[in-house]
Amino acid sequence: MRVGKFVFAQLMEFLPWKRFQRLVTKYGGDRYVKHFSCGNQFLCMAFAQLTYRESLRDIEACLRAHEAKLYHLGIRGRVSRSTLADANEARDWRIYAEFAQALIGIARPLYADDPLEVELANTVYALDSTLIELCLSMFPWARYRSNDSAVKLHTLLDLRGSIPSFLYVSDGKFSDYAILDQLIPEPGAFYVMDRGFVDFARLHRFQEVGAFFVIRAKSNLNARRRYSHSVDRSTGLRSDHTIILNNFYAHKDYPEPLRRVRIKDLQTGRSLVVLSNNFALPALTITSLYRCRWQIELFFK
Repeated sequence: MRVGKFVFAQLMEFLPWKRFQRLVTKYGGDRYVKHFSCGNQFLCMAFAQLTYRESLRDIEACLRAHEAKLYHLGIRGRVSRSTLADANEARDWRIYAEFAQALIGIARPLYADDPLEVELANTVYALDSTLIELCLSMFPWARYRSNDSAVKLHTLLDLRGSIPSFLYVSDGKFSDYAILDQLIPEPGAFYVMDRGFVDFARLHRFQEVGAFFVIRAKSNLNARRRYSHSVDRSTGLRSDHTIILNNFYAHKDYPEPLRRVRIKDLQTGRSLVVLSNNFALPALTITSLYRCRWQIELFFK
């Protein structure tokens, strides 16, 4: 005879349930609720996520197949598709958003001492977005193209532990660089971004607060070289320049010098040009930081 708790129940014990209940009370999540509480809803959706359920019908079928075990998982009562759908639609999303931030706050210190691919004591974030395609007939409010619907998930990923520290869901037409308005740059931290985030007025905010960015340059960058620094070409580095933006509006938005580093992959022959406002790190470290951005692509997958 089996003795002990199920693995799912053991995992859920690590969650700060008192904090969750305070959020439910704060936003009135269980007001007028008789049976299916916010706690039950969270447990059902957590179970669905961990077991790769693909739809509400799939969740219902899976849970009902193990109905005798639901009590021991912490789920009280019978779970139906309609009840779960109504809860997902009606419950205040801020309960779960703030609870997620609380969990992130617990998890990040656990990975604070994890090594990066580069030797750096600073916090390093990767910022990117991914498009999530939806069915137009079911999500007409999220029209992206004439025959498509989509939302965009913007993520700021702490590269130590690959833990998201900021998540924002927008419509599919929301531009990547506009999400920089939602961020509060952390002084001393590095933000690694692709060229879709090049907006010099917004990047200047990082400079003002003492944060650093490493971003891929666009091919039409209009700039003049002020200084050239020596590089070791055997490492693939081709140039390390201090530049000033030439374009009138770009220079007005970002009047300070920038660092432009070019590196060539010795195996594929492809070149990469990155911009940064950090002049202290070696040029090879700057390019290595940009290559760490690949972790966020793996996170999206």
